[in-house]
Amino acid sequence: MNSVTTTEAGILSRLIQPGSGGWDKAAATAILSFSFSADDRERMLVLLEKAKVAELDETEQNELTSFQKAGRTLELMKARARISLQQTAA
Repeated sequence: MNSVTTTEAGILSRLIQPGSGGWDKAAATAILSFSFSADDRERMLVLLEKAKVAELDETEQNELTSFQKAGRTLELMKARARISLQQTAA
């Protein structure tokens, strides 16, 4: 296995299998309704702005990284949910 597939993103992708579909309509619909809260979106914007000008301290960098990881996981889950809904519509 190469280093690309052993990253956290690679492991999550294999776990969630975003291209496979197979979830029932209720589960897929529920997952598509997941989103960050307004407070979280606002915090992410603050952190991203600070990152642009290299003003993040270590705690803030860790926080931003956590948001990025959570967002990536959500993207993978939503991809599988969309494919699942396409399969049930076909």
